[in-house]
Amino acid sequence: MSLLLFPVAALEASTLDQAKRLHDRIVGTPASAKTLNDIAQLLDNGQPIEAAYKAMESAHFYTTTLKLFSTPWTNEDQDIFAPLNDYSATIIGMVRDDIDFRQILQADMTYVGEDALGLPNYNTHNNDHYQALEDNFTNLADALVSRAQSSLNGLPSNATAGVLTSRAAAKAFFNLGTNRSMLRFTFINHMCSDLEPLKDNTLSPDRIRQDVSRSPGGDSRLFSNNCAGCHTGLDPLAQAFAYFDYQFDENTDPTGQTGAISYNATGTIDAKTSTRVKAKYHSNAAHFPLGYITRNDQWQNYWREGVNQKLGWDPTLPGKGTGIKSFGQEIANSEAFAQCQVKKVFKNVCLRNAESAADITQIQLTTDSFKQNSYQLKRIFAEIGIYCMGD
Repeated sequence: MSLLLFPVAALEASTLDQAKRLHDRIVGTPASAKTLNDIAQLLDNGQPIEAAYKAMESAHFYTTTLKLFSTPWTNEDQDIFAPLNDYSATIIGMVRDDIDFRQILQADMTYVGEDALGLPNYNTHNNDHYQALEDNFTNLADALVSRAQSSLNGLPSNATAGVLTSRAAAKAFFNLGTNRSMLRFTFINHMCSDLEPLKDNTLSPDRIRQDVSRSPGGDSRLFSNNCAGCHTGLDPLAQAFAYFDYQFDENTDPTGQTGAISYNATGTIDAKTSTRVKAKYHSNAAHFPLGYITRNDQWQNYWREGVNQKLGWDPTLPGKGTGIKSFGQEIANSEAFAQCQVKKVFKNVCLRNAESAADITQIQLTTDSFKQNSYQLKRIFAEIGIYCMGD
């Protein structure tokens, strides 16, 4: 059954014009005459999905479209022109290989350049490997290969979580702070929501850490009406990252360019917390000594209750767990995660947000298709490209 809505304008255009628009939308660069004819022939044969996949055979789909698509997720500024890194390269590789996209938040997997390229080795303390790929204008459609992330960064396999435990993500979101940034940007990047819209003052504040003042500015109402609504859900989820940090020498490397992801494995005890929990989780404990003390990485999703049930959490999952991998599974199996990927592809391909009733219907149809087709993101580019090729 078709899950596509074809705009009238697209149906009225010549097949060759349709082929050009489809290729331009998905790839962003001009196609050769042969490629356009091949795409047009597939459209004439009533094979629009196959036509879109033909467009995605272009190397530019990987080196340009997907690189610009994924790069903003790798940094707090959401800069699309940031260098290629292990986060963005892994997204590109997983899309190319049609890997279930939910694995980006769970898998023991990182994509690197193949050995034959003679690149600097992957290094947990720098981005030289990926910078060389970019500097050499490497064809990412061919050059990327999958490796066990645990073999590259030394994390135990059960502590890896796809791009969440990439060096780029650690540098951006575990750097200093309290690790709440990792939670926030996971929601921005993969649930299409910042934390403010998720505030819910009806939930229990029992897991809010000690560093959150219960009377900011001397007014307890600010905590009750503002701070608590976010932290009641944020803090118990961010506990999944309690054993992680990004370590660097602030004196010799103040921006952390040569830092590396750090993880307290079994048997490692932090001097400040006397547990495996990183010291940052006990920072500013004097703000509210009676607040929650983090003693492990056992997280719980309080947002399964109340207004944030709307995010569509998977009822077959327990809503709680130990460590970052199970956290990634919780996020990746939500309805919001699936719909978010479709919305991002829609904006990338159609060059606008979904606006009309037809757009909203297409978003839902394609979200359903995404789940039915093993969460393959190329399929989403194909369906949305077809929908918007008449714009």
